[in-house]
Amino acid sequence: MRKAKNMLRGFTLIELLIVLAVIAALLAIATPIALNAVAQAKATQVASNFRNLKSAVESYVNIEKPATPSNITLSELKNKGYLSAVPDNFTLSMTNWSNGVATATIFYNSLDVDANKVTGIYPDVTVGATNMTLRFRIAKWW
Repeated sequence: MRKAKNMLRGFTLIELLIVLAVIAALLAIATPIALNAVAQAKATQVASNFRNLKSAVESYVNIEKPATPSNITLSELKNKGYLSAVPDNFTLSMTNWSNGVATATIFYNSLDVDANKVTGIYPDVTVGATNMTLRFRIAKWW
């Protein structure tokens, strides 16, 4: 039996539907995993920014020895080379010296990240209603 020369070979409708079903099943499995990975990465980034900002503040205070630490800003830390960039949604507040100790508070003013994941990575961070904070003390040793 010979095939007609004008008959084209191709996929049947059933074969195409099976391929689409397999692709849909794979996407249903992969999408939640990818979304969780993105959320974990964002939380890790925020925790890392908290650590870097704390380190920059401590370095600045110990090297520059400011008379009034309440004047320190994140922009100043960047301008002096203690930070390569100021991360978005972070602010810094510092108190002046009291008995040789100043208190620094770093605020993250965004709710676009899972706070429980951030505190799981960096337990020193506390969660408020509208932000996350990291409060630490710096002793004046000079």
